Amino acid sequence: MPSPSTRRPRKVAVVGVALSDTGRVDDATPYALHAQAARRALADSGLDRSVVDGFGSAGLGTLAPVEVAEYVGLRPTWVDSTTVGGATWEVMAAHAADAIAAGHANAVLLVYGSTARADIKAGRRTSNLSFGARGPLQFEVPYGHTLISKYAMAARRHMHQYGTTVEQLAEVAVQARANAGTNPDAMFRDPITVDDVLSGPMIADPFTKLHCCIRSDGGCAVLLAAEEYVPDTAKSPVWVLGSGMSVSHTTMSEWEAFTVSPAAVSGRLAFERAGVRPADVDLAEIYDAFTYMTLVTLEDLGFCAKGEGGPFVEKGRLLRDGGLPVNTDGGGLSACHPGMRGLFLLVEAVRQLRGEAGPGQVHKPGGHLPEVAVASATGGWFCSSATVVLGRG
Repeated sequence: MPSPSTRRPRKVAVVGVALSDTGRVDDATPYALHAQAARRALADSGLDRSVVDGFGSAGLGTLAPVEVAEYVGLRPTWVDSTTVGGATWEVMAAHAADAIAAGHANAVLLVYGSTARADIKAGRRTSNLSFGARGPLQFEVPYGHTLISKYAMAARRHMHQYGTTVEQLAEVAVQARANAGTNPDAMFRDPITVDDVLSGPMIADPFTKLHCCIRSDGGCAVLLAAEEYVPDTAKSPVWVLGSGMSVSHTTMSEWEAFTVSPAAVSGRLAFERAGVRPADVDLAEIYDAFTYMTLVTLEDLGFCAKGEGGPFVEKGRLLRDGGLPVNTDGGGLSACHPGMRGLFLLVEAVRQLRGEAGPGQVHKPGGHLPEVAVASATGGWFCSSATVVLGRG
């Protein structure tokens, strides 16, 4: 038997994915959504819960992921609670894949759930304009520099520097809504137009309401496992081909270029480690709290040159049957956005690669299923990024 130092790293596959109830969920707690998603992901995998020895969770409880693991009845020997905003789950997926490859865990369950919408409706929490006023943020918050305004300011810089138009940004929202139209789980499915986006109430110039993500309830779960468990799974495996992560800034004054996101680094690393190029990717699931996030991430992942994101997103390119299907479930702009949405990107990418997306299924020329997908998430206000490349077995 080879020694640990010479043993080949194990291949890692996503073997189970699931959503909890999503959209408008007024009668469940966040813990219940975690448990519901976890049970469904395990059922989707066909594996017994006894094989799960790793667990990742963030955003809930005082001792996350200890409290959530206890709630769902797991006693893991490998845990992760890394929190970097929306990119949390791609970071955790990368950590889990590395741990499994090295033999530190066999099967890792990542779970998220939130009742962000229901809590506000019921008065259990209020909307927040900032993440707090301590540490570096103390130099920005007193001046009303909100989370949304940070993204808006970056978008304005891109418009000034490259001539990107507000109509091009609106196209991102229009095409996300069109993709949501074929997703029965999407919270909003009625078509919208560019004029609908432009005529909405202004939130932070240039963002009107429809440039911004929705607020929903919901949760999801992803189960990753070592290659030796794949023969016992219920579905075809989706392999983790490569991943990358990067952090940029907290204070906006420390951000070197508002038109470059940390996806420029995380994407390059992920593609290099996966041994693929952007041209090999059949679909992309991109964090879209705001329309500008989609546009600039497409540039930074290398799907188009810097500054060409505006023309790139025009003419239906992001639609399910477009040149590069993006956010095929409708994304955070139309399907669901209960908070740290990154895990939903992985669920949708896996479903597409398996051919399980129903009327929203992407097909390559000739009717073939997609073979390579990328999930790239952003955290904070372009503070962090993590990218995962997935491939069909």
